[in-house]
This record gives sequence, C-alpha cells and structure tokens, in this order.
Amino acid sequence: MSPSISQYIRLFVSFTYHQAMSCLFPVGIFILLALSQIISIPGLPRYDFLLIGCLIIQGLMIYFRLESRQEILVICVFHLIGLALEIFKVHMGSWSYPEEAYTMIAGVPLYSGFMYASVASYICQAWRRLHLSLTNWPLSFLTITLGASIYFNFFWHHFWIDVRWFLMAILFIIFWKTKVYFTLLDKRFYMPLTLSYFLIGFFIWIAENIATLLGAWQYPNQSNGWELVHISKISSWFLLIIVSFIIVAQLKHVKGHLSSSAEKHPTFVQD
Repeated sequence: MSPSISQYIRLFVSFTYHQAMSCLFPVGIFILLALSQIISIPGLPRYDFLLIGCLIIQGLMIYFRLESRQEILVICVFHLIGLALEIFKVHMGSWSYPEEAYTMIAGVPLYSGFMYASVASYICQAWRRLHLSLTNWPLSFLTITLGASIYFNFFWHHFWIDVRWFLMAILFIIFWKTKVYFTLLDKRFYMPLTLSYFLIGFFIWIAENIATLLGAWQYPNQSNGWELVHISKISSWFLLIIVSFIIVAQLKHVKGHLSSSAEKHPTFVQD
C-alpha cells in the first residue's frame, strides 16, 4: 500500500526537522554574519567578532552535547583543510577578505575555517540523526585516492589543466552502485550517493550566495557590488562535498571495524 498524503507530509516534516537540526552550526554562522552587519564594537574588527562568535557556537555545541568528541576532531580537521585552501585561493586572487582583522593569516581571517567546519558538522549531525548507512562503498584505496586528487586539483589547476571533469567521470564510475540509506519515522529510504552529493552541493551554493551577500568574503566580480555567485561554483562545492563525505565516511568505516558491537543497520556494506 502506497503512503497517504498525510504520511508524506509527516515524512517531509520529519526530514525537514532533522535537516534543520543538522544545520545548527551553519545557521549560527549566518546569524553571526547578519549581526555583524548591524553591530559594531569599537576596537573589535568584524572578522574578529565573527571568530569569537564561531568559538562560542562551537563551545555551546560541545556543552549541550550536540557534537561528540569524534565529531569535534573531524571538525578540527576540516578547519585546517579549509584554512589551507583559503590561504592559497586568496593568494591566487580567487576571492578576498577586504576588511582588516587581528586574527588573520596571509590575508585570511581565522573565522573562515569555521565555514568549512560547518559543512563537516552538518555531515556528522545528519549521519547520526538520520542513521545513515552505505551499501557498495568502494575500496578505501579508491575513495582516499579520489578524495586526495579532488582536493589537490583545487590547487594545481592554477598551474596546470583543470581535471575536475575527469575526476567527476571517475567518481561516477566508482560510486555508480553506492547507495545511502536513511531513516525517517522508523522507515528506511535510500538514494544514489552521487545524487546526495549534488543536492548538498546545490544547497551550499545557495548558502554561498547568502554568505557573500552578508560579506563573508568577496569574489572579484563582487568588488563593485554584490552579484550572484556563478552557477559553475556548484561543481566546486559538489567536489568539495565529496572530499568532506569521504573523510567522514572513512572515519566511520574505521570506527565500524574497531567496534565489537553489532548494529541493527550496518554503517557499511562494502562492494
């Protein structure tokens, strides 16, 4: 028997609720960006205000046990990965942080790493809240090699050819059979993992437009006034999400192998 309209509504409400709860960190950053537009503290540059706010949000997430110790470690890894990418991209002129701050490294404010960390926070939160599990996960050698290649392509395409489309073709081959399962109201659903990559990347592109509108950073074409972030950036976020997901998934995979307890829904079923 197919679900009724009321059941579809309940499933949609449940999905929306869990997604919203998984986005607490990103939403907190958006609130900070909005507040920084209307609140000015003498002697405290806006980027430093944002850093203090991000640290408070992170502290609250830990205090209220909304993130586990393992998730904090993952978020710290993403902070460092994101900061390294930011320093390079700003140096190459891909985007800029035009305001001054005390807490800056090579023209990049330290709060920027939290924007990448918020993506990791979302993935970890959604994984736990929706009880994610994966089937036909590729061999670790393939996923780690692909993730590293995607990340380093963000650097080397400035000096050589951009191989992102080649990498996309490879990832569709590698993840062709991989499905991600999630639970809503005690019912299991699934979708192709590559589709989830695209959907997350698309919504991050929307979030990026909001962030640049609020002055989080600035692309060269926005120096004379805000403009819509080019739609081609979806491909960049699509690839970055794959790197993020692979890191989280591999850590979950390792933890699953180390765990001696059986789970109702295995986290991984490897091909």
